[in-house]
Amino acid sequence: MKRTRTHWKCRGKSVALGEQTLVMGILNTTPDSFSDGGKHHQHTAAFAHAETLIQQGAHLIDVGGESTRPGAEPVSAHEEIKRTQPVIAHIRKTYPDQLISIDTTKALVAEAALNAGADIINDISALQNDPDMAPLAALTQAGVILMHKQGTPQTMQENPTYQNVVEDVIQHLSDRLLAATQIGITAEACIIDPGIGFGKTLEHNLELLRNLTRFTELAPVLVGLSRKRFIGTLTQKEDPTDRLAGSLAAAAYALSHGIHILRVHDVIETCELTQIFDTLTNT
Repeated sequence: MKRTRTHWKCRGKSVALGEQTLVMGILNTTPDSFSDGGKHHQHTAAFAHAETLIQQGAHLIDVGGESTRPGAEPVSAHEEIKRTQPVIAHIRKTYPDQLISIDTTKALVAEAALNAGADIINDISALQNDPDMAPLAALTQAGVILMHKQGTPQTMQENPTYQNVVEDVIQHLSDRLLAATQIGITAEACIIDPGIGFGKTLEHNLELLRNLTRFTELAPVLVGLSRKRFIGTLTQKEDPTDRLAGSLAAAAYALSHGIHILRVHDVIETCELTQIFDTLTNT
Protein backbone atom coordinates (compact mmCIF):
# COMPACT_ATOMS: atom_id res chain seq x y z
CA MET A 1 0.00 0.00 0.00
CA LYS A 2 1.04 3.61 -0.52
CA ARG A 3 2.23 5.31 2.65
CA THR A 4 0.69 8.56 3.77
CA ARG A 5 3.03 11.49 3.17
CA THR A 6 3.31 14.18 5.78
CA HIS A 7 5.84 16.07 7.90
CA TRP A 8 6.90 15.39 11.48
CA LYS A 9 7.52 18.56 13.48
CA CYS A 10 10.42 18.22 15.93
CA ARG A 11 11.70 21.37 17.67
CA GLY A 12 11.60 23.52 14.58
CA LYS A 13 12.65 20.76 12.20
CA SER A 14 10.23 19.45 9.59
CA VAL A 15 10.98 15.80 8.84
CA ALA A 16 9.49 14.38 5.64
CA LEU A 17 7.62 11.12 6.16
CA GLY A 18 6.30 8.70 3.58
CA GLU A 19 8.48 8.94 0.50
CA GLN A 20 11.48 7.40 2.25
CA THR A 21 11.47 4.95 5.15
CA LEU A 22 13.23 6.39 8.18
CA VAL A 23 15.58 4.05 10.02
CA MET A 24 16.08 4.67 13.74
CA GLY A 25 19.30 3.22 15.14
CA ILE A 26 19.15 1.93 18.71
CA LEU A 27 21.85 3.15 21.10
CA ASN A 28 21.46 1.57 24.53
CA THR A 29 23.77 3.01 27.18
CA THR A 30 22.54 0.39 29.65
CA PRO A 31 24.29 -2.59 31.25
CA ASP A 32 21.20 -4.84 30.94
CA SER A 33 19.29 -4.35 27.66
CA PHE A 34 17.99 -7.60 26.17
CA SER A 35 20.12 -7.60 23.02
CA ASP A 36 23.17 -5.42 23.51
CA GLY A 37 23.26 -4.68 27.22
CA GLY A 38 26.67 -3.54 28.40
CA LYS A 39 28.23 -3.11 24.96
CA HIS A 40 27.84 0.68 24.92
CA HIS A 41 27.60 1.37 28.65
CA GLN A 42 30.84 3.37 28.69
CA HIS A 43 30.67 6.76 27.00
CA THR A 44 33.57 6.15 24.63
CA ALA A 45 31.94 2.95 23.36
CA ALA A 46 28.60 4.76 23.03
CA PHE A 47 30.21 7.60 21.06
CA ALA A 48 31.82 5.12 18.69
CA HIS A 49 28.62 3.15 18.17
CA ALA A 50 26.62 6.32 17.51
CA GLU A 51 29.08 7.30 14.81
CA THR A 52 28.86 3.81 13.30
CA LEU A 53 25.06 3.93 13.19
CA ILE A 54 25.10 7.35 11.53
CA GLN A 55 27.71 6.33 8.98
CA GLN A 56 25.65 3.22 8.19
CA GLY A 57 22.69 5.42 7.31
CA ALA A 58 20.54 5.85 10.43
CA HIS A 59 18.21 8.82 10.02
CA LEU A 60 17.57 8.94 13.77
CA ILE A 61 19.55 7.83 16.81
CA ASP A 62 17.46 6.67 19.78
CA VAL A 63 19.48 6.99 22.99
CA GLY A 64 18.27 5.08 26.03
CA GLY A 65 19.63 4.84 29.56
CA GLU A 66 17.14 2.42 31.13
CA SER A 67 16.41 -1.08 29.89
CA THR A 68 12.76 -1.81 29.08
CA ARG A 69 13.23 -5.53 28.46
CA PRO A 70 10.80 -7.86 30.26
CA GLY A 71 11.81 -8.10 33.90
CA ALA A 72 14.08 -5.04 33.84
CA GLU A 73 14.48 -3.07 37.06
CA PRO A 74 13.99 0.72 37.03
CA VAL A 75 16.88 3.16 37.48
CA SER A 76 16.92 6.68 38.87
CA ALA A 77 16.57 9.80 36.74
CA HIS A 78 20.05 10.83 37.88
CA GLU A 79 21.56 7.59 36.60
CA GLU A 80 19.71 7.84 33.28
CA ILE A 81 20.93 11.40 32.77
CA LYS A 82 24.50 10.38 33.60
CA ARG A 83 24.31 7.63 30.97
CA THR A 84 22.58 9.55 28.18
CA GLN A 85 23.24 13.30 28.32
CA PRO A 86 26.97 13.20 27.42
CA VAL A 87 26.24 10.86 24.51
CA ILE A 88 23.52 13.13 23.11
CA ALA A 89 25.74 16.21 23.52
CA HIS A 90 28.55 14.43 21.65
CA ILE A 91 26.27 13.42 18.77
CA ARG A 92 24.84 16.92 18.50
CA LYS A 93 28.30 18.52 18.47
CA THR A 94 29.72 16.05 15.95
CA TYR A 95 26.64 15.78 13.71
CA PRO A 96 24.72 19.07 13.98
CA ASP A 97 21.88 17.96 11.68
CA GLN A 98 21.36 14.44 13.06
CA LEU A 99 17.92 13.64 14.46
CA ILE A 100 18.20 12.39 18.04
CA SER A 101 15.57 10.91 20.32
CA ILE A 102 15.70 10.17 24.03
CA ASP A 103 14.10 6.89 25.09
CA THR A 104 12.70 7.64 28.55
CA THR A 105 9.54 7.92 30.62
CA LYS A 106 10.98 10.54 32.98
CA ALA A 107 10.58 14.28 32.37
CA LEU A 108 13.85 15.15 34.13
CA VAL A 109 15.74 12.83 31.79
CA ALA A 110 13.92 14.15 28.74
CA GLU A 111 14.61 17.75 29.75
CA ALA A 112 18.33 17.04 30.18
CA ALA A 113 18.39 15.31 26.80
CA LEU A 114 16.58 18.16 25.06
CA ASN A 115 19.01 20.62 26.63
CA ALA A 116 21.87 18.50 25.25
CA GLY A 117 20.41 18.62 21.75
CA ALA A 118 17.75 15.91 21.41
CA ASP A 119 14.79 16.58 19.11
CA ILE A 120 12.36 13.82 20.08
CA ILE A 121 10.93 12.17 23.20
CA ASN A 122 10.36 8.43 22.75
CA ASP A 123 8.14 7.52 25.71
CA ILE A 124 7.03 3.89 26.09
CA SER A 125 4.33 5.05 28.52
CA ALA A 126 2.81 7.44 25.94
CA LEU A 127 3.36 10.37 28.36
CA GLN A 128 1.52 8.66 31.24
CA ASN A 129 4.28 7.69 33.69
CA ASP A 130 5.37 11.24 34.54
CA PRO A 131 2.83 14.10 34.78
CA ASP A 132 5.54 16.60 33.80
CA MET A 133 6.37 14.88 30.49
CA ALA A 134 3.48 16.11 28.34
CA PRO A 135 3.84 19.77 29.41
CA LEU A 136 7.59 19.53 28.70
CA ALA A 137 6.92 18.17 25.21
CA ALA A 138 4.40 20.91 24.52
CA LEU A 139 6.69 23.67 25.83
CA THR A 140 9.75 22.54 23.87
CA GLN A 141 7.82 21.53 20.72
CA ALA A 142 9.69 18.23 20.74
CA GLY A 143 8.66 15.40 18.49
CA VAL A 144 6.87 12.70 20.47
CA ILE A 145 6.59 8.93 20.02
CA LEU A 146 3.60 7.47 21.86
CA MET A 147 3.85 3.73 22.48
CA HIS A 148 1.35 1.21 23.81
CA LYS A 149 2.35 -1.16 26.57
CA GLN A 150 0.46 -3.21 29.12
CA GLY A 151 1.88 -3.21 32.63
CA THR A 152 5.49 -2.38 33.51
CA PRO A 153 8.72 -3.93 32.21
CA GLN A 154 8.84 -5.97 35.42
CA THR A 155 5.34 -7.44 34.95
CA MET A 156 4.24 -6.91 31.35
CA GLN A 157 4.83 -10.46 30.13
CA GLU A 158 2.94 -12.07 33.03
CA ASN A 159 -0.19 -13.30 31.25
CA PRO A 160 -1.05 -10.22 29.12
CA THR A 161 -4.74 -10.23 28.19
CA TYR A 162 -7.01 -8.16 25.94
CA GLN A 163 -10.64 -8.28 24.87
CA ASN A 164 -9.44 -7.59 21.32
CA VAL A 165 -5.78 -6.70 21.06
CA VAL A 166 -6.06 -4.65 17.85
CA GLU A 167 -9.09 -2.65 18.97
CA ASP A 168 -7.74 -2.18 22.49
CA VAL A 169 -4.36 -0.88 21.32
CA ILE A 170 -5.93 1.39 18.71
CA GLN A 171 -8.28 2.84 21.33
CA HIS A 172 -5.43 3.41 23.77
CA LEU A 173 -3.26 5.20 21.21
CA SER A 174 -6.22 7.25 19.99
CA ASP A 175 -6.87 8.34 23.58
CA ARG A 176 -3.20 9.23 24.09
CA LEU A 177 -3.11 11.27 20.88
CA LEU A 178 -6.16 13.20 22.05
CA ALA A 179 -4.63 13.77 25.49
CA ALA A 180 -1.41 15.02 23.90
CA THR A 181 -3.18 17.54 21.67
CA GLN A 182 -5.37 18.73 24.53
CA ILE A 183 -2.28 19.70 26.53
CA GLY A 184 -0.76 21.62 23.62
CA ILE A 185 1.29 19.09 21.67
CA THR A 186 0.51 19.46 17.98
CA ALA A 187 -0.75 16.47 16.01
CA GLU A 188 2.15 17.03 13.60
CA ALA A 189 4.59 16.30 16.45
CA CYS A 190 3.15 12.85 17.20
CA ILE A 191 4.16 9.38 16.03
CA ILE A 192 2.51 6.21 17.35
CA ASP A 193 4.02 2.79 18.12
CA PRO A 194 1.84 -0.29 18.78
CA GLY A 195 4.48 -1.62 21.17
CA ILE A 196 5.29 -5.02 19.75
CA GLY A 197 6.53 -7.22 22.61
CA PHE A 198 5.41 -4.89 25.39
CA GLY A 199 2.76 -6.83 27.28
CA LYS A 200 1.77 -9.07 24.36
CA THR A 201 1.79 -12.78 23.63
CA LEU A 202 3.11 -14.19 20.37
CA GLU A 203 -0.39 -14.20 18.88
CA HIS A 204 -1.05 -10.63 20.08
CA ASN A 205 2.11 -9.47 18.29
CA LEU A 206 1.14 -11.26 15.08
CA GLU A 207 -2.38 -9.82 15.14
CA LEU A 208 -1.01 -6.30 15.56
CA LEU A 209 1.39 -6.80 12.66
CA ARG A 210 -1.39 -8.13 10.44
CA ASN A 211 -3.43 -5.01 11.18
CA LEU A 212 -0.78 -2.27 10.97
CA THR A 213 -2.72 -0.44 8.28
CA ARG A 214 -5.36 0.33 10.91
CA PHE A 215 -2.78 2.25 12.92
CA THR A 216 -1.65 4.34 9.96
CA GLU A 217 -5.15 5.81 9.87
CA LEU A 218 -4.46 7.45 13.26
CA ALA A 219 -0.97 8.90 12.76
CA PRO A 220 2.41 8.06 11.25
CA VAL A 221 3.65 4.75 12.67
CA LEU A 222 6.96 3.54 14.10
CA VAL A 223 7.52 -0.13 14.86
CA GLY A 224 10.26 -1.82 16.84
CA LEU A 225 10.63 -5.41 15.67
CA SER A 226 14.38 -5.83 15.71
CA ARG A 227 15.59 -9.02 17.43
CA LYS A 228 12.34 -9.31 19.41
CA ARG A 229 11.45 -12.48 21.30
CA PHE A 230 8.54 -13.33 18.97
CA ILE A 231 11.02 -13.54 16.08
CA GLY A 232 13.22 -15.86 18.12
CA THR A 233 10.21 -18.02 18.94
CA LEU A 234 9.15 -18.34 15.31
CA THR A 235 12.67 -18.98 14.00
CA GLN A 236 13.92 -20.95 17.03
CA LYS A 237 16.77 -18.48 17.57
CA GLU A 238 17.45 -18.12 21.28
CA ASP A 239 20.30 -15.60 20.88
CA PRO A 240 18.89 -12.16 19.90
CA THR A 241 21.91 -11.47 17.70
CA ASP A 242 20.95 -14.48 15.53
CA ARG A 243 17.58 -12.94 14.60
CA LEU A 244 18.65 -10.67 11.73
CA ALA A 245 16.92 -12.55 8.92
CA GLY A 246 13.68 -12.80 10.87
CA SER A 247 13.90 -9.13 11.82
CA LEU A 248 14.32 -8.10 8.19
CA ALA A 249 11.38 -10.27 7.12
CA ALA A 250 9.16 -8.69 9.77
CA ALA A 251 10.37 -5.21 8.77
CA ALA A 252 9.53 -5.81 5.11
CA TYR A 253 6.06 -7.00 6.08
CA ALA A 254 5.52 -3.91 8.24
CA LEU A 255 6.64 -1.63 5.41
CA SER A 256 4.14 -3.27 3.08
CA HIS A 257 1.45 -2.22 5.56
CA GLY A 258 2.30 1.48 5.45
CA ILE A 259 4.54 2.15 8.44
CA HIS A 260 6.96 5.08 8.33
CA ILE A 261 9.82 4.38 10.77
CA LEU A 262 11.74 1.22 11.74
CA ARG A 263 13.56 1.13 15.09
CA VAL A 264 16.45 -1.32 14.66
CA HIS A 265 19.78 -2.64 15.91
CA ASP A 266 21.11 -3.64 12.47
CA VAL A 267 21.14 -0.39 10.55
CA ILE A 268 23.16 -1.17 7.43
CA GLU A 269 21.13 -4.27 6.58
CA THR A 270 17.84 -2.49 7.26
CA CYS A 271 18.88 0.46 5.10
CA GLU A 272 19.56 -1.91 2.21
CA LEU A 273 16.11 -3.42 2.70
CA THR A 274 14.39 -0.02 2.78
CA GLN A 275 16.32 1.22 -0.24
CA ILE A 276 14.92 -1.63 -2.32
CA PHE A 277 11.43 -1.36 -0.84
CA ASP A 278 11.23 2.41 -1.32
CA THR A 279 12.51 2.19 -4.90
CA LEU A 280 9.93 -0.44 -5.83
CA THR A 281 7.00 1.31 -4.18
CA ASN A 282 7.74 4.89 -5.25
CA THR A 283 7.60 4.20 -8.99
